[in-house]
Amino acid sequence: MKNIFIEYPKCSTCKKAKKWLEDNNIEYTDRNIIENTPTIKELSEWINKSGQEIKKWFNTSGLKYKELNLKEKLKDMSDKQKIELLASDGMLIKRPLLISDKGILIGFKEEIWKKWK
Repeated sequence: MKNIFIEYPKCSTCKKAKKWLEDNNIEYTDRNIIENTPTIKELSEWINKSGQEIKKWFNTSGLKYKELNLKEKLKDMSDKQKIELLASDGMLIKRPLLISDKGILIGFKEEIWKKWK
């Protein structure tokens, strides 16, 4: 599997992560999270593979997350409902995402990405 880099092009953190990938000569396929939002099937597979709880996949600093009052609502939702919600709007998903055979990275923290490399 080729590395898939899922980003929102206007996001400054995504830009930093993309530069890091390029500076480290890591090949990837670029995917816009708004134009090509991950599907329920993809998210289910990736969340399972990542070993992270679903709440880590939410963009908690995003306007949409706050507008929908998800901090409160997520407590009463099933995992299936949470995944369906994530798949409904790319802006709800924490970004960038790096999907690879080596693992899945959520958000960009250089020290974590260095270990992945």
